[in-house]
Amino acid sequence: MTTESKKMKASDLITSNLRELYETDYLAWYETTLEIIKSRCLDELDLDSLSEVLEDLVRDTKRSGASFLEQIIRHLLMIQYWETEREYNYRHWAGEVVNFRNQLEIDMTTNLYKYLKDNLNKIYQRSLKYVIVKTGLKKEKFPEECLYTLEQLIDSNWFPSVDE
Repeated sequence: MTTESKKMKASDLITSNLRELYETDYLAWYETTLEIIKSRCLDELDLDSLSEVLEDLVRDTKRSGASFLEQIIRHLLMIQYWETEREYNYRHWAGEVVNFRNQLEIDMTTNLYKYLKDNLNKIYQRSLKYVIVKTGLKKEKFPEECLYTLEQLIDSNWFPSVDE
């Protein structure tokens, strides 16, 4: 057996062990994978599992960003349109907007920004469904499409004007 084929078998064994570790102990798999990357022994990586983890990370980051944006829109719609509750709830709703903006800012990247911008109306529609059920207001009271820009939604100082 040549040195190259011994190396290949050792690498296959390590990858096989990593796959088993991935199935049984995520944290150990993460730590081991990180060490392999740091030591630049890239041929030892469990690429199938690593790909799965990265796909999950991308999906979860998009879902989290969309969820925070949905919450921001919900609260802004209630501030702007739910007149009967505004006086009593304005500060709470505004505080929630600040909180969700802060959370969104932590994860914001150029790619997440683009994803949110591309999906703003879809996120708005989900927000609108919630607000209609929560407030009991008629759908016709609200704009069909999002009247807020993404820039406004993530601007820590921006709130819609409210007619008193």
